[in-house]
Amino acid sequence: MLFYRSALSLSRRTLHFVAGLIRRHRRVIGSSWRKLDPARQALLVLAHLRKGETFRDLAAGFEVSTTTAWRYVEETVELLAARAPTLRSALRQAGIDGHAYLILDGTLIPIDRVAADRPYYSGKHRRHGMNVQVIATPDGDIVWVSGALPGSVHDSKAAWIWQILHELERCGLIMLADKGYQGVQGLTTPYKGRGKPASQKNSNRAHTRLRGRGERANAQLKTWKVLQKLRCCPYKAGPLAKAIHVLQDREIQSERG
Repeated sequence: MLFYRSALSLSRRTLHFVAGLIRRHRRVIGSSWRKLDPARQALLVLAHLRKGETFRDLAAGFEVSTTTAWRYVEETVELLAARAPTLRSALRQAGIDGHAYLILDGTLIPIDRVAADRPYYSGKHRRHGMNVQVIATPDGDIVWVSGALPGSVHDSKAAWIWQILHELERCGLIMLADKGYQGVQGLTTPYKGRGKPASQKNSNRAHTRLRGRGERANAQLKTWKVLQKLRCCPYKAGPLAKAIHVLQDREIQSERG
């Protein structure tokens, strides 16, 4: 087997943050010794999430067993996902931050499934995957990430399942969404149909301009290559997305000083 050195496009602050979580967790559970120290475990996990490195390759590079690499990733993802904000706290913070509106959009996390797995098949995207709902600021920063539902679940139904509309009513924020949420009360969506009057066409253009920048939130999630195609249990998409939300927030804080 050949080995080579490689760069990881993340800040050292993010590495220290993850290592700190691991260090505190080991202290709580009374783990006295492990093959890798907290910093090396954090680096292994970040390489898996950011670059999609397989457990086999990680195990070889960090000189641990494949099972150990898997266990390290599972443990750290759980620690990170637990720090993701709840929907209520995320919307409350968005209101405190003074955002004029928020943007709701669904994204599909592709999974490694066969054609027989119909519950996971998204007719909209024409592939198998898991539906994850993402709320973003007008600038495209992630506010909240939902758990995962089978890809066949429509965005409007997913919004109902996660009680997004109920929490919106509580906080009174304006939420923009695309045509996939048409007819959902409490969301501002574009007009549908042909032959629309000029006023509706102008309204749709304005809606698209306001919503456009917010859609980069989904792109931020997909820069973490583990989400580009999952080769594990589909229901791990939710904890992974939440963990990456926490890491992405840390990266943004590092960029902004």
